[in-house]
Amino acid sequence: MKVLKFGGSSVANSENIKKVLAIVANASKEQKVAVVVSAFGKTTDNLLAAANSALVDITIAKNILETIKELHYQVIDDLISSQKKEVLEVVTSLLDRLCSIYEGVFLLQELSDKTIAKVSSFGERLSSFIIANAANELFDAAHKESKALISTNNEYLNAQVNFKITNQNITSFFDKNKHQVTVLGGFISSNIKGETTTLGRGGSDFSASIYAAALNAVELQIWTDVPGMFTANPRVVKQAYPISEISYEEAMELSHFGAKVLYPPTIQPSLRKEIPIRIKNTFDPENVGTLICNNPNNSDEVKGISHIEDISLITLEGGGMIGIPGFSKRLFETLSLEKINIVFITQASSEHSICVGVYQDDAAKAKELLDDTFSIEIDRKKIKPIIVENDLAIIAVVGESMKNYQGLSGQMFSALGRNNVNVRAIAQGSSEKNISAVINKSNAKKALNTLHEQFFEEKTKQLNLFVTGVGNVGERFLAQIQQQRKFLKENLKLNIKVIGIANSRKMFFDNDGIDLENWKKSLENGEPTTLKSFHEKVIASNHINSVFIDNTANEEVSEVYETYLRESISVVTCNKIACASSFDNYKTLKQVSRKYNASFLFETNVGAGLPIIDTLKNLINSGDSVHKIQAVLSGSLNFVFNNFNDKATFHDVVAAAQKEGYTEPDPKIDLSGVDVARKILILARESGYKIELEDISNNAFLPEETLNTKNNEDFYASLTKSEGHFQNIYKEANDKDCRLKYVAEFINGKANVGLQHIASDHPFYNLEGSDNIVLFFTDRYPENPLIIKGAGAGADVTASGIFADVIRIANK
Repeated sequence: MKVLKFGGSSVANSENIKKVLAIVANASKEQKVAVVVSAFGKTTDNLLAAANSALVDITIAKNILETIKELHYQVIDDLISSQKKEVLEVVTSLLDRLCSIYEGVFLLQELSDKTIAKVSSFGERLSSFIIANAANELFDAAHKESKALISTNNEYLNAQVNFKITNQNITSFFDKNKHQVTVLGGFISSNIKGETTTLGRGGSDFSASIYAAALNAVELQIWTDVPGMFTANPRVVKQAYPISEISYEEAMELSHFGAKVLYPPTIQPSLRKEIPIRIKNTFDPENVGTLICNNPNNSDEVKGISHIEDISLITLEGGGMIGIPGFSKRLFETLSLEKINIVFITQASSEHSICVGVYQDDAAKAKELLDDTFSIEIDRKKIKPIIVENDLAIIAVVGESMKNYQGLSGQMFSALGRNNVNVRAIAQGSSEKNISAVINKSNAKKALNTLHEQFFEEKTKQLNLFVTGVGNVGERFLAQIQQQRKFLKENLKLNIKVIGIANSRKMFFDNDGIDLENWKKSLENGEPTTLKSFHEKVIASNHINSVFIDNTANEEVSEVYETYLRESISVVTCNKIACASSFDNYKTLKQVSRKYNASFLFETNVGAGLPIIDTLKNLINSGDSVHKIQAVLSGSLNFVFNNFNDKATFHDVVAAAQKEGYTEPDPKIDLSGVDVARKILILARESGYKIELEDISNNAFLPEETLNTKNNEDFYASLTKSEGHFQNIYKEANDKDCRLKYVAEFINGKANVGLQHIASDHPFYNLEGSDNIVLFFTDRYPENPLIIKGAGAGADVTASGIFADVIRIANK
């Protein structure tokens, strides 16, 4: 015999019940089947809502009852024809009796546990009776009331089963029962007096397991709306997937910690008889589901990750506990007597503190009780007043084979730490099937995704990007991500999602990833943005492996990097302002980056897409020392002076450079030498020197009037006015058979930038277009410098440099 249990979603309506009947018909072809069903859809919730409403207004209760009636009459009308009149009479009689109970509640103004048990039992009584009759029109089927078979104590709402009497009742009934299919209601039972009791949360699953054990079933099937037990909650972790096979103990651990497909008591009766349990999907019956058995054919060390929310941590702490027996006993006894369930326990080996986790609804009561129990010790200051921390969650990593693998705890807590998930308490049993940690409830989603990536997605890493600045560089950056997405997944096992984007006016977020083909439209319809609101939204999103991307040249944006780094959110920027600000701020950003394990990358600050900073870091990290740097670091200035001559005006060449995207939005930043000064400053600092921007000598070539302009219009007007000045500069160089290059130099701690005449035998002479070139003279390269050369300006190459930094973070 097999036992099949169908949950509320499986029998929510007529269409779903048809699927159930098809499954039962197929299962009963070769053997007898016991079918355990839950109440239709949300019927139990409605039954209890009506009971509570009856205390206040019987009209409301009757209106809810009408909704219940409509659903059940509709199912009868859809599924039953030959016995419809008889079924309607029975169902109407039950509903009339239910209505009488509600009227009694209203008149007596009393709703006891006994009444609640009776009221809530009607859902399964009705569903099992209707489904049994619908089944009987298709194949041999009969109905049996579970309350006549499952015997319990006198706890009405969470009754304890008397297995001796129950097993006798079940075996006696089924020995005489000749029907191929028997439909029974789950959840309901009765005490020795015949009064209705219920089996509590997950009672229908428990009922099915009781039947399976009593009948020595070949298999217990739990049919629900998901294809098995998942590696994590698929509503929280999108990458979660069904577990093919799992042991009883592992399934119990996962169900204790919130895996709602199965409730902990369900497993016990089947476990004792070693009856396999299979979790199946009513809406995908061909899917094999999850098999729970003694020796699963699955050697993965970690089987699943689960969590419980709304937990409070209660701490008993004080020096007066050390070496004094009895504190633990008194703590647990106090909570036990008041039926407060403890879901987590940890104690320091010093005996200085004991922490227990309880459900948050019980926390205030638990504190009151424990303060009273330990009032003498608290008054004498032997221990501190009871400490309660709310809004917590317990996250658990489960696997029976974990004890055979070293370093799993290290992997777990390292992964959480990298994503700024603070662990409040830790517990691990000696069986090593479960490692549990208490964390802030707000971090539960991030923690689940972090651990799932660590243990189940080791071949694929996900980065979640938050991009501010979607102009020339930002637009091309998003296009490059879209273009390379498939390549990154296939070749680098990297999944990049852009979660948030912003310009100076609007921002748009999508936690599932923004559609990069239509991001402009999404941003147009986004909400107003500020730096603060964007930051708050990023923090609230609370994604794993988050990266903040700054594609602007805005000083205010550069001032928020530290706030992101302190949240363990990496920062990638082409904005030079932060790294060229005060040395103290530069060092702080570096230190915060290391402290919070968040990358701070700014390769594009110096050479757009050229690996200048990365190369310099490798030199320094490998023990080399930099003595001298000579460089042409402005692609825009190189473009300008490569194209400026006596046949082209300086104004037109600069305008062309800006149109090509080589200059900053304010081209004066480039032409004044400030941009180049910032770049050589960054290289000097990365070489290990303490230097400020004002320490750099800047031999500016722009007239004073041009330098003092306030906007681009005045700037360009001044260039036209000063054309003679620029032609003189060109003529002076041309007469010497030299080319004009804006050169940055750093020699033994001192730096300068300025326009220079470059002779034909110099490495800079043939530098074309907007290319950059850097010469590093070091201990290892004293005479023949290490040279890096290539395109140093333009939105595409800058975007590719940003992209390369993102890849570096992924590879970290």
